[in-house]
Amino acid sequence: MSTMKAVRIHTYGDASVLTYEDAPRPTPAAGELLIRTVATTANPFDYAARAGYMSGFFPYEFPHTLGLDVSGVVEAVGEGVTQFAPGDEVIARANPAQCGAYAEYIALPATEAAPKPGSLSHEQAAALPHVGYTAWAALIGAGGIEAGQTVLIHAAAGGVGSMAVQLAKWRGATVIGTASASNHAFVKELGADEVIDYNAVPFESAAKDVDLVLDTIGGETLERSWGVLKKGGMLVSLLQPPSEETAVAHGVRQAFVMSMPPAGDALRTLADLADSGTIKPVVSSVMPLPDIQQAHAQGEGRHVRGKIVLKVSE
Repeated sequence: MSTMKAVRIHTYGDASVLTYEDAPRPTPAAGELLIRTVATTANPFDYAARAGYMSGFFPYEFPHTLGLDVSGVVEAVGEGVTQFAPGDEVIARANPAQCGAYAEYIALPATEAAPKPGSLSHEQAAALPHVGYTAWAALIGAGGIEAGQTVLIHAAAGGVGSMAVQLAKWRGATVIGTASASNHAFVKELGADEVIDYNAVPFESAAKDVDLVLDTIGGETLERSWGVLKKGGMLVSLLQPPSEETAVAHGVRQAFVMSMPPAGDALRTLADLADSGTIKPVVSSVMPLPDIQQAHAQGEGRHVRGKIVLKVSE
């Protein structure tokens, strides 16, 4: 069996359990692509999965290769795949139930992939799939946002938040973002109409009659968000299921979004939007994959603009 380099965990824990080591190289099954990974990213989902917080949703078997984002080159195609060919540059989002992007090669269904935006490098393109698809699933899939509506996006400078601001503006919404003062200019550049400094002002005192709240934080922030919604509005959370009982009491709707497969169709639209300059993935830093422990530690410190990208190969 041929091998490759990959980052795997053999148990749940902190960043120290991430091991850069030899692993079996996958073979594409029918309907799958084998992609040589050029770049991937460190996502909050990866931190949670590594720590065991996602084990109730996804019971991984060890050793387990983490990673969701893929920008790379098709190495081989499985039986029945006609939309891609070896040598094609692609982006893809691995199924969170399997992961696998922290590796030199990954096999995944062709339905999770799209042509890489030609205007982006692999490092830039790797910052698009997971956050782009997650923002898409929340705002458009679950929220159905329309032109003229008002959207409040929490943590607007982060990976999902920064993409959500751009997608909401593309849909014609008025966008309010929460961010620290140091990120206000950045969030405005993304297209936000208003930015609230959550350290200085309670966001619920500054935002009113909102059509949709995108919660990327959970906990107290989620609970405080009910009061900013107009009647019939919607609270969409990426962290925890909002209370249906509380939603009814406020006369609003709620949704919990996990952005499950297939992602390919949305990724094609996102790639087109990137090539047209409508959206731009935000890269905070680029590190080699063997520095994965440092990348996770840095990402878990929060306050990262956009995404930490991991370079896997040339």
